[in-house]
Amino acid sequence: MFTKSAILAAVLLLTAATTAAPRVDAAQGVLLPDLRQAPPGCPGGYAGDPVQCGDWDVCPVVDPSAPNGRCVGETAAKAVRLRFTSSEENIGDGPLLLYGNRSSTENSRMSVRQALRAADGSIPPDYASAQQATRGYTYYEPAMAHQHWHLMNFEHFALISKTGATIVTDRKNGFCLGDRYSLPDVSDLEHVPGDTGSDAELAERLRANNCRHQEPNALDVVEGISVGSGDDYTYQVDFQWLDITHVPSGTYDLVNTVNDDRTLAEKNYDNNSSSVSLSIEWPRGMSAEGQSIRQAPVVRFLRSCPGRARCS
Repeated sequence: MFTKSAILAAVLLLTAATTAAPRVDAAQGVLLPDLRQAPPGCPGGYAGDPVQCGDWDVCPVVDPSAPNGRCVGETAAKAVRLRFTSSEENIGDGPLLLYGNRSSTENSRMSVRQALRAADGSIPPDYASAQQATRGYTYYEPAMAHQHWHLMNFEHFALISKTGATIVTDRKNGFCLGDRYSLPDVSDLEHVPGDTGSDAELAERLRANNCRHQEPNALDVVEGISVGSGDDYTYQVDFQWLDITHVPSGTYDLVNTVNDDRTLAEKNYDNNSSSVSLSIEWPRGMSAEGQSIRQAPVVRFLRSCPGRARCS
C-alpha cells in the first residue's frame, strides 16, 4: 500500500519529467540564435569538403579509464579510442547567451537561464533578467586541463550502426563556450556584431571568456557564442573520443548533436546534427576483454553529411 508521501513524491517526479522549460520564439520580439553542428573531425571554421577533414585519429591507450591518455603502440594498449574535433557555430539572428547562477557554494551546480537579444538591441545583463529557463546546468571541472565551469548536456556524440542501434556513446564532461573562431560564411549573415554597440561588447567578452577559470567558489558564470562565431574542442582534449575497443568491423555513423533536448531556444533545430559515415576494420580481430590489443583497427571516413543525423 502506498503512503501519502510516496504518492506525492511520485507526482513530483512525474511533473519534473514531463514539464518542459518555457518556450520563447521570434514572434515574442526576440532575435534567436541558430546552432549549426559542424561535421565531426573538422577543425573549427573549416569550409572545404568535410570528408577531407583530418582532425581525428585512432589512439590506443594503456589505461581505459584515463580521460585522455597518451597514444601507445598496440602491444601495450588495453583500449582503442576514436578521437575527433567537434565544433558548434551560431548562424542565427541573435547571440547564444547563457547565465549560470547558484545561491551559495553549498550547491555544486549552477542553474542556467538563456538570455535573448530583443529586437530593439537590448540584451539582458544577468541571470535574473534572462528570459528563458533551461534544463541545463554548470559544474566546476577541477581537472588540470580545465579548471573552469562546464556547461553540461550541450553536445553529445555517438556511434550508430546501419540499423540505427547506438553502439557507443560519449563520456564528455561539458563545455566552456566562447567565440573561438569566425565562420567562413560570416559575410552571409545579417546580425554579426559590429564594432560598437551591445552585441560588440558581448562578442568582446565572449572572445575572452574562460568560464571563471580557477574560480571554484564563483556564484555565477557566462557562456555563449556570438552570431558568426563558433566554439570547438580539439581531438586532443579530455573525453573528446569514443571507445571503439569492442566495436566489430563494419560501417557506422559518427553523429554529433548539439542541443539535442531543445532546452535552448533556437531559430532552427534542423541543423543540430551532423554525421560522418566511417568503416572500422580489425586486421587481426578484436582482442578479448582485458587483453592487450593485437593490432589497432583501421578507420576510414567514407563520406560526410553536414546537417544530417544519418549518413551511411
